[in-house]
Amino acid sequence: MQGFRKYGLLFLLLLSISSGYAQQTIQFSQYVFNGLAVNPAYAGYKEDWTASLSFRSQWVGIDGAPRTGTASFDGLTRNPNKKVGLGLVATTDRLGAQNTSSVYGNYAYRLQLDDEDTKRLSFGLGFGVTQYNLDGTKFNPTDPGDGVIPLGNQSKLTPDFRFGVYYYTPTFYLGASVMDLLSGLGKDTVTSDNYKVLRQVRHLYLTGGLMLPLSESLDLKPTFMLKEDFKGPTNLDLNAFLLINKTVWLGASYRTGVKLWKKNNLQKDLDQSDAISGIVEFYLTPRFRVGYSYDYTTSKLANYQQGSHEISVSISLPGKKERVLSPRYF
Repeated sequence: MQGFRKYGLLFLLLLSISSGYAQQTIQFSQYVFNGLAVNPAYAGYKEDWTASLSFRSQWVGIDGAPRTGTASFDGLTRNPNKKVGLGLVATTDRLGAQNTSSVYGNYAYRLQLDDEDTKRLSFGLGFGVTQYNLDGTKFNPTDPGDGVIPLGNQSKLTPDFRFGVYYYTPTFYLGASVMDLLSGLGKDTVTSDNYKVLRQVRHLYLTGGLMLPLSESLDLKPTFMLKEDFKGPTNLDLNAFLLINKTVWLGASYRTGVKLWKKNNLQKDLDQSDAISGIVEFYLTPRFRVGYSYDYTTSKLANYQQGSHEISVSISLPGKKERVLSPRYF
């Protein structure tokens, strides 16, 4: 019989709440500042070519807890009407002995909806591959030679694509996307030596936000993100940011589960609350941003870990003809 001393607590906790908050796609508290990670139609939104990096250490104190990093680069082609946006996003997500890495190329076609070019409707596609890797050396079996545990690294490479729609004005945005579209077409993902790995499932994202001016130096930006995987509870992120002098963002977020319809496979007594977050973003220059967030877990995991930390950086590159940056609040 197999047992795991290392990562044992992590896997028991994940199994006990798998129908609630078991992580499938990447989780970032600062998703508002890197929309390409959740919607391919976001490509080119900032118009200038922009590079973004994010790293998240989740559930600090639990051995093998998720460690997630993402890097993206997107902008507009030289089309005079700014109709085409391109982007590249790469992600790595480690959970215990498994590491999931993906790379997607993104294409967005942007429709101009008014003569002043203040409203755009964008349709995006993302094509890429995901590699699932299982490292057998991370396990510590009680029975040496257990055939269920791989002796070394096992991996599986699968193709995938995603689709999104994104509408925005200077003070409002609304987006919808479907990630991991091919995940529902196959059964369990297995390696060449027939070891099973946790496969990402199809996710639907709905995002939106407003920019509300309060004074000449203060603006309020409420946003939300609804995430649905059609298996566990629907997850909702509610965020509010204060923008001070167009330079400093101070924000808070609340993450919880919501019941939109009946799901018979879920436990009856699930705790819907997940986490609250504090977020700060600072623009060192109009083109260079750094951010930090801390999540305090409000679910049953609170007694086993010390929260989650996340840092992010983005920089916009000037074109051949330097111009004044148009405000991009989302």
